[in-house]
Amino acid sequence: MALATLFFSLLLCLCAASLLSPPFADGSDELKVYIVHVKHPEGVTFSDAAQWSDWYSSLLQSAASTLGVESEEDVAASRLVHSYHNVMTGFSAFLTEMEVEAMSKLDWFLQAYPSRVYRLHTTRSPTFLGLRRRKHGVWRSSNMGEGVIIGVLDTGITPGHPSFDDYGMPPPPAKWKGRCDLNASFCNNKLIGARSFVNYDGRKRRSNVSVVDADGHGTHTASTAAGAFVKRANVYGLARGLASGMAPRAHLAIYKVCLESCASYDILAGMDAAVGDGVDVLSLSLGGDPVPFFVDAIALGGFNAISKGVFVSCSGGNSGPDHYTVSNDAPWLLTVGASTLDRTFRTTVKLGDGQEFDGESMYQPSNYKSKLLPLVYPGLITGNSDTALCMNGTLDSVDVRGKIVLCDRGTNARVEKGQVVKKAGGAGMILVNDALNSYSTNADLHVLPASHLPYSAAAKIKVYINSTSAATAAIIFKGTATRVPNSPALASFSSRGPSQITPGILKPDILGPGVNVLAAWNTQKFNMISGTSMSCPHLSGISALIKKAHPDWSPAAIKSAIMTTARPKDNRQQPIFDERHVPADLFAVGAGHVDPQRAIDPGLVYDLAPGDYIPYLCGMGIKDESVSAIARKKVNCSSVKSITEGELNYPSITVTLPANSSKWISYTRTVTNVGNPMTEYSVRVDVAKGVTARVQPPKLYFKEVNQKQSFSISFRRNGGASGAVEGRLRWVSREHVVRSPISIALE
Repeated sequence: MALATLFFSLLLCLCAASLLSPPFADGSDELKVYIVHVKHPEGVTFSDAAQWSDWYSSLLQSAASTLGVESEEDVAASRLVHSYHNVMTGFSAFLTEMEVEAMSKLDWFLQAYPSRVYRLHTTRSPTFLGLRRRKHGVWRSSNMGEGVIIGVLDTGITPGHPSFDDYGMPPPPAKWKGRCDLNASFCNNKLIGARSFVNYDGRKRRSNVSVVDADGHGTHTASTAAGAFVKRANVYGLARGLASGMAPRAHLAIYKVCLESCASYDILAGMDAAVGDGVDVLSLSLGGDPVPFFVDAIALGGFNAISKGVFVSCSGGNSGPDHYTVSNDAPWLLTVGASTLDRTFRTTVKLGDGQEFDGESMYQPSNYKSKLLPLVYPGLITGNSDTALCMNGTLDSVDVRGKIVLCDRGTNARVEKGQVVKKAGGAGMILVNDALNSYSTNADLHVLPASHLPYSAAAKIKVYINSTSAATAAIIFKGTATRVPNSPALASFSSRGPSQITPGILKPDILGPGVNVLAAWNTQKFNMISGTSMSCPHLSGISALIKKAHPDWSPAAIKSAIMTTARPKDNRQQPIFDERHVPADLFAVGAGHVDPQRAIDPGLVYDLAPGDYIPYLCGMGIKDESVSAIARKKVNCSSVKSITEGELNYPSITVTLPANSSKWISYTRTVTNVGNPMTEYSVRVDVAKGVTARVQPPKLYFKEVNQKQSFSISFRRNGGASGAVEGRLRWVSREHVVRSPISIALE
């Protein structure tokens, strides 16, 4: 008898009255993949993954046979998709809504929810980040991450690429338990693991999809984190130089969990395998819309990864510049936003009246002869917004042949606009930003001569076109320019806080390079793309360097080191600008831009043990069974001393001050000395007008390494202002500055 029928029989006994209406009219008989959390077995030890899988199959089977109905033994196993035992206790299986409802009455059940869809958040970096300094550089003190294993969950890998060559690499450490499902010639001391979890067969415990990367995204992120040195790397002659990842001597383990999108049950399976295999760092350049942690695969898997000492680095999302868009915002994850490098690929637009505007493009043919050509703005001719955007098919009725076409940014992809222009016979494209993206431009690999210009240029060019019946323009290619002032700057697409799920924790945590990043690709040796997908593996590699230098540090200590040493200013010692060329707020930059040189020697860290998050989760009002599912142990929040978000020992501080109240709000923080013994730190705290802050004690004395000291920081309103304001807390010694951003909401 089919398992669906068995569950239906069970459900008839449990809730027969509710089934008197026509069955399945609401689609509750539809098979979907559910992720099912079960109570962790007490007094039972399984020696391998197969035993866990068999146990989960037996649970499914017992659910079907609760009423004594016989069934074939392999029916339950045929429904099983993935078995988990490292990052959660439970499984994913094809079930109906009614079957899940029936299952919820069983003793071993905790919670279940349908699988969600997650999206991919899609040479100069080592120099820009100071990794290549000859004296006292991070690479010297961390041996480039040698011996550290980075697990990358993405679209797979391109085997044989020079970025994954293992010349001079030692074998993986003895703790490595993974496998490489590639031809033996492609698996080496750099690429030590490669497995696919897409279209996984639970019974055969194998995927029918190759781990080879058909997209390029996974290859790019893996090489950004830990690619080997490759000489003369470039993209069509631009950005030529020595390419490498952040931790070029770290090992790579690849877990394919995405095709065009990523299923949460596959993500959990990849995380589960990676932790069991022995990785030190997990890198996830993917995410979904913000949801509660207990139904978020990355948050769930990440909690149990950090519980086993694995650092988890995640992209913050590409839904900026709107606020409340940041994803992967659990406090045990490092949430990474995207910034620019100090490099651009300049293409200048020169108008017929002599005006010039600098933009960007990756397409820069060496034999192109720049000359003035007729300039046309189709949106002005038709008055149609789709035509202004150069949407597919909208230029068929506009004469653009042999002309340079002005296209507005938005709706369709930037490169697609150029394809539409080329198809219609256009000779070139000027792509201008909308107000939302303002000054934030990208160097795309266009299909024709093009330049991406900021919003400030758009109005001037349109005025010029309106002023004459014979408007002309030329596109001039100027190649690669470095040491661009006011770098880094925030990318417009980088998602912003506050977090929808935990607004009392400042997110994102940190910025890393995520615009025009050159790294390995699947269809050519290198490619340049942008996104928080690119900034995430930068931090994954940097965390591997810190892990190598400090193998005894917890994931929270590494995260604190990254955050408290971050730089809030650009290369002109000005605040980091956003896409509008105004100082970016804390909900955009978090602690600031990563500084690996300082992060490897932070002086003090704000440490957290996995159990420290339980009072925080209970304080959020999450049900006992959901907290138990996250923690993988029985939790009764009524017996836990809950804390607010602000009381978590986090490296940043967020506080809300109610209106019409002069009451002090105080938090306690504890710092651990990871610098020199016999050190004194003095406090400096700066807050905006309308707020008073004080810290007790004002000095901290440390006699030895790993000594802990606590302090309290208190806030009070002293004015009638409202809105979000900022501040900073600094502990200063003769050798270190330990900085925490302070986000203050004035109600």
